[in-house]
Amino acid sequence: MKQITKLNFKGQQIYIGLDVHIKSWTVSIFMDDLELETKNFPPSAQVLGSYLRRMFPSGEYLSVYEAGYSGYWIHEELEREGIRNIIVNPADVPTKDKEKRKKTNKVDSRKLGRSLRSKEIEGIYIRSKEVQEDRSLVRMRHRMVKKQTSCKNQIKGLLIFFGIFMSDEKLYSHWSKKYIEWILEQSQGTSGSSISIRSLVEELQGLRKIIAQITKQIRVLSNEERYKEKVRILRTIPGISVLSAMIILTELGDMNTYSRLDKLCSYVGLLPNESSTGEKETRFGIIKRGNKFLKKVLIESSWVAIRKDPALLQAFKDYKKRCIPTKAIIKISRKLLNRIRYVLISGDEYKLLTV
Repeated sequence: MKQITKLNFKGQQIYIGLDVHIKSWTVSIFMDDLELETKNFPPSAQVLGSYLRRMFPSGEYLSVYEAGYSGYWIHEELEREGIRNIIVNPADVPTKDKEKRKKTNKVDSRKLGRSLRSKEIEGIYIRSKEVQEDRSLVRMRHRMVKKQTSCKNQIKGLLIFFGIFMSDEKLYSHWSKKYIEWILEQSQGTSGSSISIRSLVEELQGLRKIIAQITKQIRVLSNEERYKEKVRILRTIPGISVLSAMIILTELGDMNTYSRLDKLCSYVGLLPNESSTGEKETRFGIIKRGNKFLKKVLIESSWVAIRKDPALLQAFKDYKKRCIPTKAIIKISRKLLNRIRYVLISGDEYKLLTV
């Protein structure tokens, strides 16, 4: 009898749970009925792919890792190595109580591999490289605006702390050029307070410049072929500006991936938070999960839309009879999201409805 010296795993699935970090990856490898091994690898898809091909030749390699700091480049490299990979939301991974109490890289990778093998997890939707880069630009503007708001609050705080007040509240609230010049006039000198205020004003002016540059680039992007028509159609909906349209398009990606409105609302985070015990069912607020960028722009746009769309205004008034305005506007946001979904799928302009 001839001894078999060549391994062949053709037709067999090899499941790989990855706990990825900057300096190393912890890898747990499973088969249908076995947990094979858990070991550390250098942070390289090429090294992992070479190991799998050597140890499990001709096998079907399936891997998973949690969405996080690493983005999608690891996914792309794994796919190039012939490893079918998914990225999963950490909150969706089934976790035992003892795994919560003892959280290590080994525990996390084994948990991911085990869940992948039992088909208990589902990968998130991964956008194209082009859309990821566009979304990064749009999100950067949001981050800069947030920094700008923080900087303004710091300046206001220092002015109040040192007893520097301005009588013209209108000028104060709008952060006009005159108001900034007035702040600089009040902070002349070499005292610590003056230097601190001037430093913050310089930071604010730098942030304003960056935001203006990014905003200009986003507007240029909105006129490119892949966005121009969609932006035009979205802007026919009351409350949607060029910037909000670009946030919607870069965050949602391909609208056809959302087969139902409920699925879209779930992604955004506009579904009610429910709790039920026996026959008792309680609803309180909306779910915490969701896309915070989309949720924010939809709520802001809804406040504008109710002033321009009679049908939404009437719906808002009806909702206010049953709940407070901040809850009513969430319901309007879902209606606005439905309008967005309709125009993007159909390609038709939105037409104002009369009450």
